[in-house]
Amino acid sequence: MTLLTDELKQAAAYKALELVQDGMLVGLGSGSTARFFTEGVGRLVAEGMKVRGVPTSRATAELAAEVGIPIVTELVGPIDLAVDGADEVDPSLNLIKGRGGALFREKLVATASKRFVVVVDESKMVKQLGAGVLPVEVLPFLWRSSAERLAGLGLSLVIRGGEETPFITDNGNLILDVTVEGGIKSPGDFGVELKKITGVVEHGLFVGMTDTVIVAGPEGPKALGRASSGI
Repeated sequence: MTLLTDELKQAAAYKALELVQDGMLVGLGSGSTARFFTEGVGRLVAEGMKVRGVPTSRATAELAAEVGIPIVTELVGPIDLAVDGADEVDPSLNLIKGRGGALFREKLVATASKRFVVVVDESKMVKQLGAGVLPVEVLPFLWRSSAERLAGLGLSLVIRGGEETPFITDNGNLILDVTVEGGIKSPGDFGVELKKITGVVEHGLFVGMTDTVIVAGPEGPKALGRASSGI
């Protein structure tokens, strides 16, 4: 990561902090950009703002505890605001997430939120999703059969971490990194097909879920999508 990229991620995350208000329940994303946001929320709490957080991963929960954010793990009612990063963002604000491995909990938090805001640097903006791998979380039980069914859709895939030392998600599952030749032309339809496959727990396509994307470039952060609350 270059210093410039790090600064852009920080700029996007800090812009999202403007949406945080006293008394909010806030979804805290995972990954390098979301980390800046969580650290910022910690500073707001230290300054006296009453904010509680719903972390999307164990790593984020540990960070939130370090910076003094009270944590909620069981919900009664919706999350006011969720802020997370993304691996790819298309012109319709559909996303690929999960290359850090937290896609299932990230999607649960995003779905439970009144407003889902994504913070990225401009390198994550793509014309079509699928330039890189699409993470698919599968049950470890008979995972090779699940992989065969995915391959039957004409997909190439590898198990993350390799068969000897596979990556294990916070949910105790495996991740298959799927490559879609030619990109994903219809993310919504493709996501439905993936969820039909027995053994698939969740996939990294976030379709029609994003309210606002804050993109940071050399000229500063800008907001795409529904622009409310001053952003």
